[in-house]
This record gives sequence, C-alpha cells and structure tokens, in this order.
Amino acid sequence: MPKVYVGNLASSVTSSDLAEHFARAGEVVAALAVTDRASGVCRGFGVVEMAQSCDVAVAFSLLNNSELKGQKIRLEPDPASRNGKARSRAAGGR
Repeated sequence: MPKVYVGNLASSVTSSDLAEHFARAGEVVAALAVTDRASGVCRGFGVVEMAQSCDVAVAFSLLNNSELKGQKIRLEPDPASRNGKARSRAAGGR
C-alpha cells in the first residue's frame, strides 16, 4: 500500500490526529506519529499509509504545507516505497 512520509509535525500530534487530517484526501489504512519512547512526545515526523495511490496524489495536492496543530506539515514519498531502492541499499546493494 502507498505510504507518505510526513515531516515538521508539532510535538503534540498523535497518530489519531494524522489519520483524521489525512482522511480528507482518501481512505487511511494506518497512521503513525513517531514518538519518543521516554516522553511519549511526537518526534516531529510520521508515516501515513493510504488505501490507493490516487489517495496519495490527492494528499500531496491538498495537504502538503497544510497546517496541523499550528505547524505547516511537509509531505514526501515514503523512501522505502521508491521502487525498492531504499530496501536494496539497506540490504547492502547500491
């Protein structure tokens, strides 16, 4: 399933906040605001998994640079889904 990397998240953002925000663009399969283990505070980034690639395209057009909890969020394609390039590098490939 297509994923979107979300950066510049406010420290108060939760996974539920991400899912709700991205629901405007289409069906959200999963949303994760990455948190610090010790404090539980959002570390400023997350990943949203959308049901279809067209939902990702809508998310980029609607939500990139949109405001969530007082900060403009930044969307990028999930590096792990770029034609397997990130995965092959992690496995020692070039």
